[in-house]
Amino acid sequence: MSHLTTEAKKSLFNTFGGAEKNTGSIEAQVAMLTERINHISAHIKENKKDFSSNRGLIKMVGRRKQLLQYLAKRDITLYRSLIEKLGLRK
Repeated sequence: MSHLTTEAKKSLFNTFGGAEKNTGSIEAQVAMLTERINHISAHIKENKKDFSSNRGLIKMVGRRKQLLQYLAKRDITLYRSLIEKLGLRK
């Protein structure tokens, strides 16, 4: 279950997808995955033996990586701006 409220999701989709209803855009999907990854990472730091959450985290990171690779091939400038906005790649 996601920790994000409906309003938080709508603001994410507004910021990254362009509209509340644009939930399928790559940018919105990556932003949502990033939020969930950050939340589960904090959970795993406190609960080190929660292996099922750890597996879910690994799957989400892989999914985000695939989406980012697709975006990099499709539109490199959009990819770079999204990475910058989300604070990925230090």
